[in-house]
Amino acid sequence: MDYREALEYIESVGKFGMNFGLKRIERICELLGNPQERLKVIHVAGTNGKGSTVTFVSNILIEEGYRVGIYTSPHLERFTERIKINNEEISEEDVAGLIEEIKEIINTVVVEGYEHPTEFEIVTACALKYFAEKKVDFVVLEVGLGGRLDATNVVNPLLSIITSISYDHTNILGDTIEKIAYEKAGIIKRNRPLVLYPQVEEAQSVIEKRAEEMNSKIYYVKDAEWDVKEDTVKGIMFDVKIKNRIYKDLRIRMINRYQVKNAVTALMAIEVLRDLGYSVSDKAIYEGLEKSVWPGRFEIYKEDPYIVLDGGHNVQGITELIYGLNKYFINKRIKMVFGVLKDKDYIKMVDELTKVCDDFITVTPESLRALKAEDLKEFIEERGKRAVAFDNMKEAVEFTINNKDYDVLVFCGSLYMIGDVRRILNSIFKKEEE
Repeated sequence: MDYREALEYIESVGKFGMNFGLKRIERICELLGNPQERLKVIHVAGTNGKGSTVTFVSNILIEEGYRVGIYTSPHLERFTERIKINNEEISEEDVAGLIEEIKEIINTVVVEGYEHPTEFEIVTACALKYFAEKKVDFVVLEVGLGGRLDATNVVNPLLSIITSISYDHTNILGDTIEKIAYEKAGIIKRNRPLVLYPQVEEAQSVIEKRAEEMNSKIYYVKDAEWDVKEDTVKGIMFDVKIKNRIYKDLRIRMINRYQVKNAVTALMAIEVLRDLGYSVSDKAIYEGLEKSVWPGRFEIYKEDPYIVLDGGHNVQGITELIYGLNKYFINKRIKMVFGVLKDKDYIKMVDELTKVCDDFITVTPESLRALKAEDLKEFIEERGKRAVAFDNMKEAVEFTINNKDYDVLVFCGSLYMIGDVRRILNSIFKKEEE
């Protein structure tokens, strides 16, 4: 099996859709020799901020000299982005080898009477086996969706982290903050510590109840004190007092206010690891934070004019995008290229976006769940704003790039859409450079 055949197999499994539960992944891991039991895992759940927090934590540990496995989803441009060691993507050859081995195990699991494993379960099993084979020191593991029944929850981590919780995937996780928080809190393990991002009261009470049941000590990020000293499009500098330690002039390149909270969440996790006996120097903290980048999250892709890529795919994400645009690009002409999935609360998202932008390009993301560009255009025009619809992403990007009637061009919507945009932009600007 080569890499192309491996990806085709993974995509073919997508027809089985989402099917939550841990029995299948537990059996797969058992047949693989339970690789998850040989890993020291930092498990990260939440609605927004998971990927950024994973990046901050992993980069600090890498700077300390540890060998760190990193598992995130979805990918933006390449499947291999999902599985990394010290920020180096898994090779195509390793993907092919793992899938070839796991394919036989999947056949066994099905013959034994289990429902067919999902795409995410198969990829998660590949990642766990890969990290165990490579003998990494830590794995920073991002939950795919929810937490309690997510395939990543087969692990028993050193510690868990829960980032910001808000409304998303309500058709799966529940239609209240309490129900969503219950699913996220499912990653809390008995006698293992939890780092908790500042939450609304409804979410916090649910998480605290679960933590008490599991005898899990909570380290509250809200108990830290931070002071932002500089906040520009080039980066943010801030001071933090956390667990009686004071850090002056920490710097991050990922911008917008929520990234400070994500960085402090990561720093709290590092303090917990120190309490557990692991060595992490202040130097590694400073350098790890400053070196961290996470594409597609208020990413300044280009300047003059500015091009911003943001994978805000729910109301909270869009609200934070609006805050950032008002913060960094006041009195600038903003053009918005927007695509969204129809199972999102796109009406509220449009209401937020029209507060800062009069000029839109609507697109249809590559997904069976996509809202049609024409339908999105109508919603925007009903609010008195201008909109042009494109079903083809490449045409939309090229049209917008060639008509420079803006100071800031923003691409926002699903992460899958941002991945497509990034590939197209890379191709356009590579040609220009040549």
